[in-house]
Amino acid sequence: MMKVEEILKVKGNILFTVTPETLLSDAVMTMADDDIGSLVVMSAGRLAGMLTFREVLRVLAKRQREHRTGPTPTMSAIHVSEVMNPKPTLAHPDMTVDELRRIMNDCGERYLPVMNGTDLMGVVSFHDVARAVLEAQTFENKMLKAYIRDWPADPAQQEV
Repeated sequence: MMKVEEILKVKGNILFTVTPETLLSDAVMTMADDDIGSLVVMSAGRLAGMLTFREVLRVLAKRQREHRTGPTPTMSAIHVSEVMNPKPTLAHPDMTVDELRRIMNDCGERYLPVMNGTDLMGVVSFHDVARAVLEAQTFENKMLKAYIRDWPADPAQQEV
């Protein structure tokens, strides 16, 4: 059974982080420039929260509703700490992919930080999970086809 640590090995160890004091506008530019859907928020070397495109859209929609008649504050007036999810659901490296999928479906979060104790190992996304499951199924399919192809057609050819 595939585990979260295997997904992280395949994915690589690039991790994009910001601090709670980072301006939301800067965080959004990082997300857009690097084509990523989440940023890990770190404070004093510890996980402080997660910022995803979902939180960004929510704060922008909220600000727009609050200021329908006047000027809407720009993202440069908002800090990441005001928007981030301060208590993201956590995954751990020895969790199976099936457990991870169930947790992601239950909590509705698409990006989970992977923690080994207090150490941040990386972030797994719903996309990473889907890719890992697809690759595992493809490998299993190839192995089964090879097994069937190599199966002797004549029972007399089977080794005793």
